[in-house]
Order: sequence, then structure tokens, then C-alpha cells
Amino acid sequence: MQAVIVKQPGDASQLVIGTYDKPIPKDTEVLVKIKCFALNRMDILQREGKYPVPISGSPILGVEISGTIEAVGKKVNDFKVGEAVFGLMTGGAYAEYAVMESSLTMHKPEGLSFEEAAAIPETWFTAYQALFFVGEFKKGQDVLIHAGASGVGIAAIQLAKDAGANRIFVTVGSDEKIKFCESIGATKGINYKTENWSDVILKETGGKGVNVLIDFIGKDYWSKNTEVMAADGHWVILAYMSGSVIDKVDISFFLRKRVRIEGSNLRARTLEYQASLRDAIYNHAVANHFAKHDGVLKVYVDKVFNWEDIVDAHKYLESNQSMGKIVVKVTPNQ
Repeated sequence: MQAVIVKQPGDASQLVIGTYDKPIPKDTEVLVKIKCFALNRMDILQREGKYPVPISGSPILGVEISGTIEAVGKKVNDFKVGEAVFGLMTGGAYAEYAVMESSLTMHKPEGLSFEEAAAIPETWFTAYQALFFVGEFKKGQDVLIHAGASGVGIAAIQLAKDAGANRIFVTVGSDEKIKFCESIGATKGINYKTENWSDVILKETGGKGVNVLIDFIGKDYWSKNTEVMAADGHWVILAYMSGSVIDKVDISFFLRKRVRIEGSNLRARTLEYQASLRDAIYNHAVANHFAKHDGVLKVYVDKVFNWEDIVDAHKYLESNQSMGKIVVKVTPNQ
């Protein structure tokens, strides 16, 4: 089969379309002929050789796809050949075919395009687990979401609004992104390039701060994050885009505010944990909202590339211009 191969760890120019062995589904897996896959930040890190692939994962980049079932394993009863599906995997999305655990596979509703479906799994699973499983969000609380216009940020804004958040703060890098985030449910967008976002949040909350904080930035935001955390708040770290090493950390903050800080990922979680997220997202978002296009929860696809333009797609992701997911259509040469 054809697949996007990383020639050697490095920049986007190392991505080329080559050949790779077509996978064979195990007893509990489905083989999917891929229509679309979506990009994630971890793809860049893996391309650069900075992201270790789980033991069960594929060296081919990508973890979320949409397509049609080509074959099913012996123990798979919920899916049939020819059905349109989407879902999450531990790797292998940048290819013509991929195998996926049936417990992480979802039927694609007719009202959802293949491009939209591919943009859901990693993004919405991550946002849901950060907000509810780890952050333990409760109705009426205040939330801060860094990188608010990212795929996960957009999902988290909508989930928090739907679940009854009091105020939803987001940090973004442009006024255009502020308008976008506020249009989908954020209470207050803050341009971190022109405003001191911690001062804004403390003023808006009367000095109390936020109850749940979802952070992708790491080192550069550490000090300000400690300032805006409310007592007994939950701080969820999903990434560290500015670095992971912090000098002179004062741990008295954790005692004074009784803050719980927890790192979280998705790719290395157990299959059972990921399957519980699949069920939660399918029941909460896909069946009730996405399929109906009711506007309560919406999938935002920023741009769609053909896979021969995969280098440009990665460069676009790295440019931080996107507001929503970047999706790639699989168009193999015959």
C-alpha cells in the first residue's frame, strides 16, 4: 500500500509518499480503507524524532481517520465490510489502509462528512478527558483554556459551554482568533501578544481565578498559571510547547491553594480507558449533536489538503494559523 513515510527525523520536507506493508487486522481489529486523516501536534514531534511511539503503535504518523471497512477480525461483531467509520488508533493514519481496534471505532452518521469525521477522535477525546475525567469540571465553574483556537481548544470551549460553565477564558495569538473563540462560546478571549492575560482573568473573576485550567504551553506560562488558579482548582497539562523545564519552582503554591496538577495524554492510555472515551464522545456529541448539525456542538475543519501536499499541510500546522482541524484526503496513485 501507499503511505506517507518519514525519510529521517527532521522538518516537513522529510515527508514523502512511499510504500509500506498493508496491515492485517487482528481478532478484535478492523481494517479501514482510509478516506481522510487529521493532523495533530504529536505528528510533528514524531516526525522530528521527539515523540516515542507506543509499543503497540505503528511507525507511520497519525492517530485519527475516517474511511470504509475493508475487513474485520474474527471477534468483531459490531462492524461489517463496507460500512463508513471513523476512530482513533495508536498510529498508522497517514496511509492508504490502517487497522483500528473495534472498541475505538465508530459508525459515521450520514450527516457527517468524511473530513469532519476524521477531525473528531483525538481532538474531542482529549478535550473530554481533560475537562471531565481529569479536570473534574462541574457546572457553574470557571475555565481557562490555553491555545483556544486549536482543535482541542475549540472542542473544550464547546463542551464547557454545553456543560454549564460560568465563564470560559481562552488565550490566543490574534484578535481574529479571539472573535472566533467568542463566537463559539468563549466568554473572554485574550490575545497573549498584546495583553497580560493573568491580570485580565484575575480582574474578571474578582481575584478568585479559575477552577479548571487546560494547558498546552508549559514553561512560559507556569508562573502566570499559578496566579490564576483558584483554591482547590484542577490544572491539566496536555503539552509543553514552550518547554518542560522550569527554574526555581516554589511548591508552597500547591499547599496554599490546594491545587491539583495532573499531566494527561491519550495515546499511551489503556484500551479500556480509550474505549470509555469513545463511548462518552459518541453518546454525548456524535449521536446527539454532530449527526444532527444542531449547532450545539460542531466540528470545525480549518483546511483540507490532498495527501500529495502533506509537506504543505505540516508547514501550515506549524505556522499556528489554523482555527480548527487540518484534514488530509487520501488520494493514492492507482
